[in-house]
Amino acid sequence: MEDLEDIRMTDDPFTEPEGSGEPEAAEEPAAEEPAAEEPAAEESAETEEAQEEEAPEEEPKKGLFGRREKKELEKKDQQIAELNDKYLRTMAEYDNFRKRTEKEKADIYTFAAKDVLTKILPVLDNFERGLAQLPEEKKDDPVAEGMEKIYKQFEKALADLGVEPIEAVGHAFDPDFHNAVMHVEDEEAGDNVVVEELMRGYTYKGTVIRYAMVKVAN
Repeated sequence: MEDLEDIRMTDDPFTEPEGSGEPEAAEEPAAEEPAAEEPAAEESAETEEAQEEEAPEEEPKKGLFGRREKKELEKKDQQIAELNDKYLRTMAEYDNFRKRTEKEKADIYTFAAKDVLTKILPVLDNFERGLAQLPEEKKDDPVAEGMEKIYKQFEKALADLGVEPIEAVGHAFDPDFHNAVMHVEDEEAGDNVVVEELMRGYTYKGTVIRYAMVKVAN
């Protein structure tokens, strides 16, 4: 009976054999894992401390970079000011050149116009002399009327170009417009007054192209 009991006890699957406590002892190293984490935590703390210590050292670098950046900005501002000054000077020179060129062109045109008009004015003078020599009985002649119309058309064309006659008779002598070729004593006329016009003078756009030849009293 004792043997059977011993067999049952050994064959019982729910009964742990001797030495079954050994696996529990093998699991004890798992408890050592917190000890492995402690060096990692210490290393991270040391790294943070090192970063905190190194952070103040960056300030001088930033200051140096800031000074360098400030110098570069000042240099760029100076370059911009110089370029702006050159631009303004160039624009002023170009504006003066444009005005001078326009004035030169206008002067050339005026000079050329004066040259042409001074050659045309004698033709106008001959028209006036021819009409003045017509007898009174022939002024109604168709030929005389045609000459009168041509003369008026000639005068209008010159007026449209800016040519105007200079007023002389009855006006005070003005050396800017009149050329005195004779002096007479006339009690009825005032001093230095034009009493007769020998040749009509003309202006072109306010500029004299031919002085009026006049006779001045007193």
